[in-house]
Amino acid sequence: MIETITAALHAPDPSTRLRAAMAAGTEPDPRLVDDLIARCGVEPDFFVRDMLTWALTRLPAQVTVPRLVGELVSELPQARSQALHTLSKVGDRSAWPAVTADLLHDADPEVARTAWRAAVALVPPGEETALAGELARELGRGPIDVQRSLSRALAALGEAAVDALATARRHRDPPVRAHAEATVRILDDPDNDFAYELEQATRMTNTVASVQDSSPSC
Repeated sequence: MIETITAALHAPDPSTRLRAAMAAGTEPDPRLVDDLIARCGVEPDFFVRDMLTWALTRLPAQVTVPRLVGELVSELPQARSQALHTLSKVGDRSAWPAVTADLLHDADPEVARTAWRAAVALVPPGEETALAGELARELGRGPIDVQRSLSRALAALGEAAVDALATARRHRDPPVRAHAEATVRILDDPDNDFAYELEQATRMTNTVASVQDSSPSC
């Protein structure tokens, strides 16, 4: 059975790989953990990756977490991202020290976005404010989907993010100020549309900057 699943995880047909991952989760066997994690790092199909994560969550955390933590230093961005995603689903806070600043500021945007979500899921009580300060360093980064992910992570920290956002609203960089302002609005009302709030905040920030630039100096 183990050999059959392992072979199927590498089949050319994604539906075969999907069934193999489902079988691995339906009858969890710790002997599959290395194959499942290795496949996460290279699997091109989103649905198969999602099923691989589910299969890993079905195994004991003491088996999966150390191996997933080991993937966080992989040279493959997808391996790092999928390991972070799976750790967030496992929810074992013993993995928290492995969610490092390097991952939160990873050059690959998908790794960084997954690290933000994992950090929020795993942060121990009392560490939320420090995490918010670290996440706030990423304000203004990337296109709107990346900025939305960061805002959601900061909003999930609730009151712990207030001071970091207040500081960011005074940042010298207008895109950082606008992103912080939009995040505050999402924090105040999670039902607000982020794209609209960012557009409004950017417009306001640019208007203020234009007025300041045009003001005569004393």
